[in-house]
Amino acid sequence: MNNKILLLEDDISLVDGLKYSLERNGFDVDIARTIKEAMSLIPKISTYDLLILDVTLPDGTGFEVCEKVRKQGKEIPIIFLTASDEEVNIIRGLDSGGDDYVTKPFKLGELCSRIRALLRRTSISNPNHNTVIECGDVSIDLLGSRVQLQGRTLELTSAEYRLLCLLVRNANKVTTRSSILNELWDSIGDYVDDNTLSVYVRRLREKVEEDASNPKHLITIRGFGYQWNEVSI
Repeated sequence: MNNKILLLEDDISLVDGLKYSLERNGFDVDIARTIKEAMSLIPKISTYDLLILDVTLPDGTGFEVCEKVRKQGKEIPIIFLTASDEEVNIIRGLDSGGDDYVTKPFKLGELCSRIRALLRRTSISNPNHNTVIECGDVSIDLLGSRVQLQGRTLELTSAEYRLLCLLVRNANKVTTRSSILNELWDSIGDYVDDNTLSVYVRRLREKVEEDASNPKHLITIRGFGYQWNEVSI
């Protein structure tokens, strides 16, 4: 059965081309052209395998739809389409619960790679029998996708959650930037602005550290990558 995608986009010429191309690549595509129309589909959002949301629409932003979906506890993968790669838009998208973003103009091959990478990650179940990872003062409930630090539940975006899981699983070892990109974006790191990873790390550090400027958990290993230190504070 083909994966079902909801595309929120108001540019008619782009919509027609994307729908045709995505369907040629084996996806079923439904179209919403306004925020209102997309919001009306929220009750049946679980029927979709992935959402592609344009950031700027006449009656609002794709961030609003993303936030609504996440407030309902839906972990459906979400990709933002943005006309700008400004950091403020990247951060807003990540904070609202988005998994990835593609900057216009983009190549169809790039978008399809992002889609397939996200769908693969969603379909792969945790191979370990353990459903909780404990490392120092952090505890990750894999089934509930919840993280507690010193007994306090952290409010993480899905992207921040995936990054934290990767780092904690490799606690006390250096995880290179390239391996993080390969793991989180399934070897399509060429399509990801390297600055985006720095944004993920900075936002995550602000949530897990008492003093983000003097981190104890998430350490930068200059020239290599990052390391999660197993510490109890």
